[in-house]
Amino acid sequence: MIYVAVALAAACSSGPGAPSTTASDVASWRSIRDQVFSQAAECGAPTATEDCSPVPQARRAKLLPLRYYEIDASYNVPAALKVSEDRPVFEMPTSTGTLRRMERVGVLEFVLNGQPMTLAAFVEEGTRRIETLFVPFADQTTGKETYSAGRYLDLHPTATGIYAIDFNRAYNPYCAYNDTYECPFPPPSNRLKLAVRAGEKAPGI
Repeated sequence: MIYVAVALAAACSSGPGAPSTTASDVASWRSIRDQVFSQAAECGAPTATEDCSPVPQARRAKLLPLRYYEIDASYNVPAALKVSEDRPVFEMPTSTGTLRRMERVGVLEFVLNGQPMTLAAFVEEGTRRIETLFVPFADQTTGKETYSAGRYLDLHPTATGIYAIDFNRAYNPYCAYNDTYECPFPPPSNRLKLAVRAGEKAPGI
C-alpha cells in the first residue's frame, strides 16, 4: 500500500481496497472507500489505518460520497519505469510546512492523450523493501476541478518494470478532508501539462 496523504503517517496507502485494473473493479473500490469513510470511526493522522476514516464526523454529510469523474479507459495507460541508479533524496514540501525526505526510485514514461509524459515515483527515505511506489501529481485541473494540493497514485512493483497507470484510481490526500494530516506536494517534475479528468475530484465539486 502507499501514501494516502501521510494519512497513513509514514506508511503509504491508497486507502481501503486493493489496486485493480477493470472498470468494475475501480467502481467497487470507490464504493468501498465511500463505505469505510462514512461508517468507520474517525482517526487521527498519527494512527490512521484502513479501518478508520479521515473524514471528521461533522463533515461527512458535506464531503461524502466522494466525487469522481466517470471511469474512462483512455486514462489507463502502460508505463515503463526508468530506474534511478542511486535513488536520490528529495525534500518534498508538505501541507504542514515541513519537508518530507523521499527517495526517487525512478521515472515512469508513458503516453497520455497522444502526448509523451513522465512522472517520478518515490518511497520514504530509508525504505529497503519496496512494496508500493508513491506517485503524486498535479495537472491542469488542479485547484479548479480537483484538489489544490494535487492527487496521488499507488503502484505495486513489477518484475518487468512495466506498469499500468490508471488515473481513474487517482485519489486525494487525506488533508483534502482533514487539515490535521500532512500531505506531500507533487514536485515540479510531476506537474502534467494537460487536464487529467479522471479519478477523484476536489471535495464539494
